[in-house]
Amino acid sequence: MSVQELEVLPYEAETTVRAGAPAEEPRTISLTDFPVLGTDDLDNPHYRDERVWVTAQIDKIRRMPQSPAPLTEVALPRQLAGLKLYIKDETRHPSQSHKHRLAEALFLNAFANGWLRSDGPVVEASSGSTAISEAWFCRELGLRFIAVVPKGTAEKKKQAITALGGEVHEAPGAKISDEARAIAQKHNGHFMDQFTYAERAYDWRGGHGIGPEVIEAVDPDWFVMGAGTGGTVTSVARYARYTHHKVRICVTDPENSAFFPGWRDNDRTATATGSRIEGIGRPAVEPSFLFPLVNRMIQVPDPASIATMRVAAKRLGIRPGASTGTGLYGALKILHGMHQRGETGTVVTMLCDPGDRYADTYYNDEWLAGRGIDHKPWLSTIEQFLDTGAWNPPATWTAPPVPATTLWNM
Repeated sequence: MSVQELEVLPYEAETTVRAGAPAEEPRTISLTDFPVLGTDDLDNPHYRDERVWVTAQIDKIRRMPQSPAPLTEVALPRQLAGLKLYIKDETRHPSQSHKHRLAEALFLNAFANGWLRSDGPVVEASSGSTAISEAWFCRELGLRFIAVVPKGTAEKKKQAITALGGEVHEAPGAKISDEARAIAQKHNGHFMDQFTYAERAYDWRGGHGIGPEVIEAVDPDWFVMGAGTGGTVTSVARYARYTHHKVRICVTDPENSAFFPGWRDNDRTATATGSRIEGIGRPAVEPSFLFPLVNRMIQVPDPASIATMRVAAKRLGIRPGASTGTGLYGALKILHGMHQRGETGTVVTMLCDPGDRYADTYYNDEWLAGRGIDHKPWLSTIEQFLDTGAWNPPATWTAPPVPATTLWNM
């Protein structure tokens, strides 16, 4: 696939207004709208009040078109009557992933807090999708963007960042935040730090977001997805509690991630070697991952994530990335458990980003073999469940022990 095919589109400022927002004429912002502080000691050169510029940037973001991402029901076998599965297609956003929402929230949060300046770059630590989304916003806002990505990040993701005008620096996976912070300091810029600010930047009370879009549409029993920052699942959980809805949160975590053991043991100091599934899982428990808002976690074998991704690409009419495979695997496990208990209800998961970004990695058998990931034994498990509702893991797989506590791994 060429870089041209990965190109994401600019917004059209005057054609579409965010759904539900009142129509209004563009405002003209003038320096006279704000008081001049003068040159005394109140005018701090370290914290310039660029209110006119900030207000214009916020207005520009708020006028960008926003439509709810499609929510599509997946056909389940007749044996699972009474159960429903939906996939929310977040690839429809201009930057082609659910991180578009996070990037918007992070920019609005940074502008409102006075962290972004007109003369400094935006810097982010990201395995790819958040960086692509932030690069898109920086292009639209006329800002310089620098992404610090883990070594080994998919080449097509790096190409997508540079195609949007961003710059790419590589660092060891556990060091990307430290490197991004250092670059921001060196260039008098701002480190967005999605892993810290994702959960607090999302506007979970409003009607614009994944939470209201999913809950108001199908009122699910479970919302299932992996976590990179934890910001998305946190926003859904908070909206559900705020509006008195029943949905519970299941986070699917890949191998070698600190989130699952940290949550299981209530240990925020837990560490791991780092996930091989781009976009989710972390070597340490990030500040945005809030344990109390997660009802269940499922630790997903990497081969199962890849197999589920491959089956979805073949049978469900979608071509997802591996993190979507991790989430969909968990959704199928939740459905299996509900069926065993005689329950009915609805499960929602997400198509996080397009699989075309991973043509040279997760869709490449040679690349997988070089990393010791054999997904083939799991293919029949996923296909059989979608055909019959039966769940038969590979004979070579050893199920994790079930703890005596309520925090257990399905």
